[in-house]
Amino acid sequence: MDDRVLEGQTAIVTGGAKGIGREIATTLAAEGAAVVVADVDTENASETVDRIEAAGETALFAETDVTETASVRSTVDETLEAFGSIDVLVNNAGGSLDDDVAHAVNHDTWERIIDLNLTGPYTCTHEVLPAMVESGGGSIVFVSSANALTGIGLPAYSAAKNGLHAFSRLVATQYGRYGVRSNAVCPGTIITDSRREQRDADWDEDFREQLLDQYPLEAFGTPEDVANAVIYLSSDLARFVSGTELVVDGGLTCGLDQTFQRTLYDVDRLE
Repeated sequence: MDDRVLEGQTAIVTGGAKGIGREIATTLAAEGAAVVVADVDTENASETVDRIEAAGETALFAETDVTETASVRSTVDETLEAFGSIDVLVNNAGGSLDDDVAHAVNHDTWERIIDLNLTGPYTCTHEVLPAMVESGGGSIVFVSSANALTGIGLPAYSAAKNGLHAFSRLVATQYGRYGVRSNAVCPGTIITDSRREQRDADWDEDFREQLLDQYPLEAFGTPEDVANAVIYLSSDLARFVSGTELVVDGGLTCGLDQTFQRTLYDVDRLE
């Protein structure tokens, strides 16, 4: 008996070409889902599909620009034609682009970031919901950010990600009666390949230690950490979980930095 938690289901992963999206796509496939990798990055998305198929699982690449309604609609149609249903939608595509401090972000940059990180997930959800309702339900997972929960930086990105939470809760409220669940995952600092390159090029030891000091678990996250949270929310393991945010941030948003904690509370004193 196959105990994979998504056996026989179909999942669309936007932004599945690389990084966190690739890890989500390959992990969903490993749990039995047929995965549609939806991205504008043809080369890397095709590599994601190749990795899934090399593992003996099922995947399909659909060139998708989440900021274009016609492109999203085409991906939904292609998925339904290939697999007959859409059980899971992971709204992962996003990015901070040229975000900056609030007074320095121009209107064009703000609009591009909002379009990609908020309007794009809305468009994907809008196009997928009728199919989910018709088939009796499904799970929608928004990949948000710890930036949506506290004032870390990146104003346009943070505003967009926080907007996802309100939208996700409304989807959960309005479509729960049709068997649709909607939740968000909020990662902290995740060391993807691109983030590793940035760390090696731009982070000196002092900066790295100051950043790490914000994490009670004294570690940064991995794409696998996010993918595992998505698997949980996508599957029947979370059958009674809807309209919430699962924070995957190593404790980043739960309190004060560790140097301050040690100074104030002397938690190193165990006797």
